[in-house]
Amino acid sequence: MYGRDPWGGPLEINTADSATDDDRSRNLQDLDRAALSSRPLDETQQSWLLGPTGEQKKKKYVDLGCVIVSRKIFIWTVGTLLVSGLLAGLIVLIVKTVPRHHHGKAPPDNYTLALHKALMFFNAQKSGKLPKHNNVSWRGNSCVKDGEPNTMFKDLSGGYYDAGDAIKFNFPQSFAMTLLSWSVIEYSAKYEAAGELAHAKELIKWGADYFLKTFNHTADTIDTMVSQVGSGDTAKGSTTPNDHYCWTRPEDIDYKRPVFQTSSCADLASEMAAALAAASIVFKDNKAYSQKLVHGATTLFTFGRSRGRGLYSAPGSEASVFYNSTLYWDEYVWGAAWMYYATGNNSYLTLATHPTLAKHAGAFWGGPDYGVFSWDNKLAGAQVLLTRLRLFLSPGYPYEEILRTFQNQTSIVMCSYLPIFTSFNRTKGGLIQLNHGRPQPLQYVVNAAFLATLFSDYLDAADTPGWYCGPNFYSTDVLRNFAKFQVDYILGKNPRKMSYVTGFGNHYPKQVHHRGASIPKNKIKYNCKGGWKWRDSKKPNPNIIEGAMVAGPDKKDGFHDVRTNYNYTEPTLAGNAGLVFALVGLSGDKSVGIDKNTIFSAVPPMFPTPPPPPAPWKP
Repeated sequence: MYGRDPWGGPLEINTADSATDDDRSRNLQDLDRAALSSRPLDETQQSWLLGPTGEQKKKKYVDLGCVIVSRKIFIWTVGTLLVSGLLAGLIVLIVKTVPRHHHGKAPPDNYTLALHKALMFFNAQKSGKLPKHNNVSWRGNSCVKDGEPNTMFKDLSGGYYDAGDAIKFNFPQSFAMTLLSWSVIEYSAKYEAAGELAHAKELIKWGADYFLKTFNHTADTIDTMVSQVGSGDTAKGSTTPNDHYCWTRPEDIDYKRPVFQTSSCADLASEMAAALAAASIVFKDNKAYSQKLVHGATTLFTFGRSRGRGLYSAPGSEASVFYNSTLYWDEYVWGAAWMYYATGNNSYLTLATHPTLAKHAGAFWGGPDYGVFSWDNKLAGAQVLLTRLRLFLSPGYPYEEILRTFQNQTSIVMCSYLPIFTSFNRTKGGLIQLNHGRPQPLQYVVNAAFLATLFSDYLDAADTPGWYCGPNFYSTDVLRNFAKFQVDYILGKNPRKMSYVTGFGNHYPKQVHHRGASIPKNKIKYNCKGGWKWRDSKKPNPNIIEGAMVAGPDKKDGFHDVRTNYNYTEPTLAGNAGLVFALVGLSGDKSVGIDKNTIFSAVPPMFPTPPPPPAPWKP
C-alpha cells in the first residue's frame, strides 16, 4: 500500500509488519527487562521500575499511599504508639484513683482573724432598721423613729451608736467612717484577700447614708446641722430617762430621744465633709452615689468655712462633756485634704497647705500631745495624708515648701513612736502611753499603729528604704515592728495574757460595758431601771460583742473586767475604726502594699500635658 509522504515522497506502509499497540507494549517491556537484567538494581529501584516481583518483596515493605516504608519500621512504630498509649492510660488511671493530699491556702494570720471580728463590732452598733443579713443574732431594729417631727430632720434613723450606750455622737462617728474609708482606699487588695471588702464598703455606706440625713444635702448652702441624737445628761442627779440613766436594750427604748442641732460647728462640718469625701472615693465606680456624696461634702465644708465657724461643743453642752473639741483648724487641714482628693479642685489643696492654717492647727507647736492622732486632733493624720501627695505626685511650687514641712513633721512623729526616744512612756509590758497614763489608752495606740504601718508602706511604694531621726537612719521595718508589737499587745501578748478584743483568743473581757451585750434576748422587755440588775451583775455578758476593742489597761498593765467601769471595759466606734485600719495594714502578705492610684482618681495631672510632636519634615 502506498500513501503520500507530506514531505514530497511516497510513503510505503507494510501491512505485514503492522501490529497492535498491546503487542508493541509487550515487546518494549521484554526489551526493558532484558536491558535491565544486564546490571543489578537495588530493591527500591526494582519496585519502582519493574513493579512487584513476588511475595517476598511484599512482606518487606508497606505501601501507605503517600509513602512506602519498611514493614519492620512500620510494625515497631505502631507497636510503640500502642504501648505508649497503654502506659499513658495506666498513669492517668493511677493518678485519678490514688488518694491525693490537697495543699490548701496557708491559714490566715492573727491580724486577719482579728479583722473579721473587729468589723463585726460595727454590725452590733447599727441603729435603725437592720439589713436582713446583719449577722448579730441578739440585735434587732431599734430607734427607727429617731428624728424631729415636722422638720427637715424628721427621719434620723440609721447610723451607729457610739459605744455601750445608744447615743449617736456625729463628731466621733464621722471620724470613724473617715478612717474606714481611708483604710479601704489604701488596702482594698488586702480587704479583698480577707474576703471583707464588700462588708467594709457596706459599713461605710450605712454611715454615709445616715450623715446625708443630718443636713440638707441637696442644698448648696445650709445654716444648721444635727450634731447628736439621744441624750446622756445625768448632771445634778437627774433621773430623767435617757441613754445614760437607763440600762436597756436599744430595741426596747421607749423614752424620748432629743435631737441636737448646731449652727456653729466648723469642726463637725469639716469632719463630716471629710467622711463623705473619703466615701465618695470608695464608691467612685457608682458615679451617681459618689457625686451625691461629693455634693454633700462640698455643702458641709462650705458651711464650716463660712457661717458655721466655731466649735460644735459649746461650753455647757452635752458634747463638751462627752466629746469636747479643742480646735477646728486641724479639721480644716484634714477636711481640705480629703476634699482635694475627692474633687481635684486646687483651691482645697491651696487651703490645706496654707502655712497660717497649719500654724493654727499646731503643726509647729510640739508639746506633749504632738503626734497623737484622735477623734479630736486630726493633724498627725492630715500630715501623713498630705505627705502621700508629695511622695507620689510631687506637685512642686507653690505647694512644695509646706508639703516638705509636713513630711518632716511626719518623720518626727514616727521617731517619737520608737522606744529609743522618750517622747512617750511605756508600760512594763511595752504598751506606748500616748495619752500619758490617762484612762482608755488603746484608741490612741491603734491610731499610732496604723499611721506607722501606712507611712512605712508609703515609703516602700516610693522605693525609699527608710527615714531619718536626726543623724540616724531607720528602715521601714522598724516602723512596722513597732505597729506589730503594739497590736500584738492588744491581741494578747501582754503581762495579763489577755486579748482586749472580745471574742478573739481564749481570754478576753467578759463584762464589756455595753447595754445590748449585757442584757439577754429573752423576749422580756426591761424598762429604764429594770435593766440595772444586768448592769450590776457580776456574771459574764450573755451576748459576746464580737470584735469590740475595750478601753484598755491602765499605765501599770492592770485591767479590771468590771461592767460598771467604762474606763476599762467600754468600746467605742472611733477606737474600733483605728483597730480595723491597723489590722488590715498588718494582715496578709507584706508584698501586697497600698493602692497608689485610687485616691488620686479625681486629681487632674499636676502639670499641663505636653503638646504633640511636630509632623515629620517633608522636603
